[in-house]
Amino acid sequence: MSRFRYSAVAEDGSKVKDEIDAISETFARDELLVRNLEVRKIKRARKSFFSIEITKQRVKRPEIMNFSRQMAAFVAAGIPLTDGLQVIAKGSTNRHWQEVLGEASEAIAQGAQFSDALARHADLFPPYYLGIIKAAEMTGRLDLALVQVSNYLERDLETRSRINQALAYPSVVLGMAVVTVAVLAVWVLPKFATFFSTLGAKLPFSTRVLIGLANFTKNFWFLYLAAFAAMGAVALWLWKTDKGRRVRNRVALRLPLIKVIVLYSVVERVTRILGAMSRAGVPLPDAMAAAIKGANNSVFEEGLQSAQTRMLEGEGLAGPIDDTGLFPEAAIQMMRVGENTGTLDVQLENASDYYSKELEYKLKKLTTYFEPAVIVAMGLVVGFVAVALVQAMYGIYSSPTLVNLK
Repeated sequence: MSRFRYSAVAEDGSKVKDEIDAISETFARDELLVRNLEVRKIKRARKSFFSIEITKQRVKRPEIMNFSRQMAAFVAAGIPLTDGLQVIAKGSTNRHWQEVLGEASEAIAQGAQFSDALARHADLFPPYYLGIIKAAEMTGRLDLALVQVSNYLERDLETRSRINQALAYPSVVLGMAVVTVAVLAVWVLPKFATFFSTLGAKLPFSTRVLIGLANFTKNFWFLYLAAFAAMGAVALWLWKTDKGRRVRNRVALRLPLIKVIVLYSVVERVTRILGAMSRAGVPLPDAMAAAIKGANNSVFEEGLQSAQTRMLEGEGLAGPIDDTGLFPEAAIQMMRVGENTGTLDVQLENASDYYSKELEYKLKKLTTYFEPAVIVAMGLVVGFVAVALVQAMYGIYSSPTLVNLK
């Protein structure tokens, strides 16, 4: 909600100056009209220092998915778009999303198309979203298109959720291993080192190595912080810069085990976008432009751009994509069948469903390798510490201090 300051005239002729909370200026005027106030002047109130938002609230994909389904129901029921946007905005708890929907409703009330009104905040929507909506407006199938994009968003969220679930347990185990080693190195081992030195015991090699590492960690802990800072800087470079993204994506497509996960996730996403936009009646070159943005992989983006150029020259879809050398043969074959039989949208959706299932299988397989590997690595570290300490305890019995006591 936004706050608007207004001046109006009441039924009895008295002047009224006040403020009102509303989604947009249009809704504020409507609310004042209901109160039998004739608006003379209205403008958005200035925000105080303490009410200024440092960062805007993000609009998450589940909210866009629910918005699409609700709007599809409103359109199918014949409810005006402005009324539907107003109802959805009032039901949202995200202030930024309320303002976006309010501005969209105001733009539609002034004669703008639904897709154009949403395009003013294009960065909030997936790259394929607005293209499907615009094509649906031309064909008069807006409600069906909204259902379609909501279904796609739901499947995309399910895929992301499966990936997060698959990586959750190994990440927790790895984190616990790091914490365990840190506690042993910083607090436990230095105390044992002091105890051993007072007895003058001759320590075995493993124990000396362990104590040396503990002392190094205690005296040069800032080097670890510098290393973590360097890794953080490299991570930012890999994720936030174009050159870093290219390096990261190329490396990911060459790593054993990981490359299959990355390949299938990108293929699933690209075929899903192409299938959804083809079904909505979007021209194939435009659908490819959205798929390039939605691929989220610079290697595929470069390859698909060359394929898009050839598509504009009338070479179809399967041939140019096959020549990129990035897509599996099964996906190419499905595209060829779709082009030859006139069922390209169906075959693309079949391909996306197939690779979605394959991605889930590969993720489960990866976790079956990753989980025991992390556990074994943690066991080796803790086991090495335990063996080193036990060997040292046996060495104490032969120390000069204990011999003299005997």
